[in-house]
Amino acid sequence: MFRLVNVEGRPALEHGGGFYDVARLADDDSLATATACLARFEELHELAGRCDGAEPDGRIDEVVLGPPVPDARQVFGIGLNYKSHAEESGMELPPAPLTFTKFPSCLAGPTADVPLSGAVVDYEAELVVVIGRTCRDVREESAWEVVAGVTAGQDISDREVQLTGSPPQFCLGKSFGAYGPTGPAVVSIDSFENPDDITLRCEVWGEVVQESSTAQLIFGVPKLVSYLSSICTLSPGDLIFTGTPDGVGMGRGRFLSPGDEIVTTVEGVGELRNRCIGAQGGTH
Repeated sequence: MFRLVNVEGRPALEHGGGFYDVARLADDDSLATATACLARFEELHELAGRCDGAEPDGRIDEVVLGPPVPDARQVFGIGLNYKSHAEESGMELPPAPLTFTKFPSCLAGPTADVPLSGAVVDYEAELVVVIGRTCRDVREESAWEVVAGVTAGQDISDREVQLTGSPPQFCLGKSFGAYGPTGPAVVSIDSFENPDDITLRCEVWGEVVQESSTAQLIFGVPKLVSYLSSICTLSPGDLIFTGTPDGVGMGRGRFLSPGDEIVTTVEGVGELRNRCIGAQGGTH
């Protein structure tokens, strides 16, 4: 099993309370980026085994982690992928994965502040799939074989921008700076008893607002990987935000304000804690 983190822009393995720079541990400078590590994710298992006899580069609780995959080439989002969320949104269930993109520039770390872009900004807790192989036309039964691991994510959404016009477009409203917190680590699939049933939870305003399991996904991870790879070539480090369950602010009639803290927890992965702050550099 491995946990891949980002320490000052360099990929490192988290182990026993410490972190180990991957390139140093492997004595291989070609492993100095997250995408390079993820393209060789099988080797990360062996490198994780070396941590027991190696000196750590530092303690994990003494550093500020960045997004575990800061150099993602493609970031996909899936809308209305829980029946409960489709129902609270008053929308029909989609016949195929309802796909949009989040631009990679929105990615942020597990404790990054989120500058709010307006008065109707929402939270969406999600499991994020991290691709580990260059692949195309992947069969569902083989889909987990191309996945390096999973992480936690928040698909922060400016609903005003997202829903402007007819038909609306989702991409820009979900791509403001820091609107894609991820982390704290990419966790290998063998860390989970059942990777198709991972629980996730979101707390805002001191209360649990979302709680579900990926077993409730309309289109599970194998279907998403197969579908997306039938259209786009997937590459190591590509991210798939798999969708959010019910309980979002739009359904509650309450949105994020400066000072709010979004706490996102994914079983086996860990926690994101993102504080909302006032807009930086103006609003729309």
